[in-house]
Amino acid sequence: MPIPKAYEQYKNSKVLTASPAELTLMLYEGCIKFCNIGKDACENKDIERANTNIIKAQKIIDYLRQTLDMKYPVAQDFENIYSYISQRLLEANIKKDPEILEEILTHMRSVRDNWKEVMRKNGVASTML
Repeated sequence: MPIPKAYEQYKNSKVLTASPAELTLMLYEGCIKFCNIGKDACENKDIERANTNIIKAQKIIDYLRQTLDMKYPVAQDFENIYSYISQRLLEANIKKDPEILEEILTHMRSVRDNWKEVMRKNGVASTML
């Protein structure tokens, strides 16, 4: 079996066997990854690559917003964070501004790190921690 195919199968099984908390962590990591790529592309004036990756980050944030369970009070806090990040992603994409993406990265790293801590404190085992 070729290595790329084996890696794809590994990634798919990782997603299929992940807990909801782990899936959320994967989404945070993906958003950070795409913002980093978008920032690098903005700095290198690669408009198409920047646009593509910022849109990927926006789609992740949109998904996170759509899947919030608003019956929990903390969901409104996440909605506020996601709404702000969504707006800033839009601005970053329009302006192709790496500084806005760096701000978003700071927020997303903080959210991700807090999420990891919540997972740890709640005994959610994860190979990603």
